[in-house]
Amino acid sequence: MAKTVLRNETDVRDFIRGCTLMGTGGGGLEENGVQSLMSELNAGKEVGWIDVADIADDAVTACPFLMGSIAPHTPELVAEMNSYGMNGETSIYTEKERIARSITELEEYTGKKIEAVVPIELGGAATAGCIAAGLVHGIPTVDGDYTGRAIPEIHQTTPYLHGMKLWPITAVDEFGNVSIIKDAMNHRVSEKLGKKVSEVCYGLTGDTGFLFSGKQTKDTALRGTLTMCLELGRLIREANEQGKDPVAKLAKELGAWSIVQGTLTKKETENKQGYYWGYHTVTGSGEYEGKTAKVWFKNEHHICWLNDAVVATSPDIIVLIDKNTAMPYTNPVLAEGMEIAVLGLKAVDIFRSEKGVSVLGPRYFGFDIDYVPIEERMK
Repeated sequence: MAKTVLRNETDVRDFIRGCTLMGTGGGGLEENGVQSLMSELNAGKEVGWIDVADIADDAVTACPFLMGSIAPHTPELVAEMNSYGMNGETSIYTEKERIARSITELEEYTGKKIEAVVPIELGGAATAGCIAAGLVHGIPTVDGDYTGRAIPEIHQTTPYLHGMKLWPITAVDEFGNVSIIKDAMNHRVSEKLGKKVSEVCYGLTGDTGFLFSGKQTKDTALRGTLTMCLELGRLIREANEQGKDPVAKLAKELGAWSIVQGTLTKKETENKQGYYWGYHTVTGSGEYEGKTAKVWFKNEHHICWLNDAVVATSPDIIVLIDKNTAMPYTNPVLAEGMEIAVLGLKAVDIFRSEKGVSVLGPRYFGFDIDYVPIEERMK
């Protein structure tokens, strides 16, 4: 059985760094992911993943994930939470623990024993949360995911593209509230129901759904993506240690386009409908003097303009990283004054299909913009 093991904190941080990079601004906070995996490593557990090919065709697999907004809580929101008794004193579950509880709830509801878990996406907390929650139950994680990046809505995944049902879905919040989406009329409604639960919980719920056979998982998972994240995170660290240009080295490794490098001069955000929305403006400097990039995000980055011309959109991937160290940033962490490099890279082919673009392209998000592959826009 092929297996990758994270043996120490350096390995964990390399892996989470790569996941955060591919999370394109979303996927949860990097440090939360580190804490989730280190708690399991410090407990003496073997932290890592197995090859997708090594699960049996008749095995039962599931997808544990985080759902909701990663926006920071405003004082007004904190006051509202307190009025319901939802605060630090009544919080009982970490992100890992609420995901683990949702696995238990799905097993109890369906009467099925889950034998392997698959991350829904790549992201600093989301991917780690899946692995750690699996370890709580002694369940292995496979080397792959259902998106190849992070996404705001659960139907923006390969199982949806293959016409597979994502529900039932169990959801547990940090305060111990439990919900089950037994059925939904379609995939978008299942997303809406799940987000409404997370809105009521003022943050992220731990959810489990996507109950499939091993064969279905083999047919739909994007293989090798966890190993890819480990290698990318290691590349960034080693480039810094060796005094090389980490941004250039990373861009070469990814086959990415450098859109702009400069200072994040404006950040506009709002928290609505269970998502974190906003714009980042990056003003170019040095060889990028006179260029300004604007990036729109809904949890993750989805559209980038350069001097008012669209240069990249989802499903292609837009990442904002430190222009000196190439360390990736999530949207809640990004702040005005930071020195930023904006890179763009190709999405996996299945999301460039007509059906993939229909749920992850700019028109899906309400913009009068056609999807054009980044390699065409950046000519």
